[in-house]
Amino acid sequence: MDFTRSPDARPAPWRRYVAIGDSFTEGLWDVPGAAPPAPGALPDGPCRGWADLLAAHLAERAAGAGDGPVRYANLAVRGRLLGRILAEQLPVALDLRPDLVSVVGGGNDLLRPGADPDALAAMLEQGVARARAAGADVLLATGFDTRHSPVIRRTRARTAVFNAHIWSIAQRHGAYVVDMWGMRSLHDWRMWAADRIHLTTEGHRRVAQAALVALGLAPDDPAWDDPLAPLPPLPRAARARADAEWLRGYAVPWATRRLRRRSSGDGRAPKRPALEPVG
Repeated sequence: MDFTRSPDARPAPWRRYVAIGDSFTEGLWDVPGAAPPAPGALPDGPCRGWADLLAAHLAERAAGAGDGPVRYANLAVRGRLLGRILAEQLPVALDLRPDLVSVVGGGNDLLRPGADPDALAAMLEQGVARARAAGADVLLATGFDTRHSPVIRRTRARTAVFNAHIWSIAQRHGAYVVDMWGMRSLHDWRMWAADRIHLTTEGHRRVAQAALVALGLAPDDPAWDDPLAPLPPLPRAARARADAEWLRGYAVPWATRRLRRRSSGDGRAPKRPALEPVG
């Protein structure tokens, strides 16, 4: 795999795209036109997200080239750990005979104390090898750089180790990688939802552009990773209030679910379980 190649404007070759993963691939917080959830709550209705946007971009390019329709399924469920993604979603994905599958997970694992990025990477590599043996191209993604987060940055070192494994796995198996760690635009808090661990609609839009680039395709927006114009610094008192609201509204409920061994995805089904034409 040549990671230095320049994106081009060629038609995308993929016609059967299946996305698997957790809340990031489900598209949590990307709900254009919906009323914002109550403070401390997560969006409950159908979300869009970067994978849906990527499928739409692939479909537009196929239509523009006069090729057949792109069919797309999204099996991701919020809260899923990597082991369940690979054990439950990957076999279903491969039964759909995709020519492209995105496998993005491990973020929920890395948030947990004592997470082992080496063990996660070994598990991920088995899944990638299985998908490649089935004839599918594979799209992976690195974890975000959390150095600006006062709490989640404690996971930065193990995320970096996991990311290094992802690049090595991609090199060994000929997979593609979305380099979210390197995205400059995601260092702006305006790209992040109120819970501070999921992206806004604009954040998902930019990741979809990054996915096009990762696949060797030209982005629709040349400025897809340009940082936003900086805002004036927030006064210390306002920052403290915002941090307190986040702890009360999101961090404490998340920790409570962990203690009770519950997940935000309990009882949820994939939003798009069958391969269907995009549009």
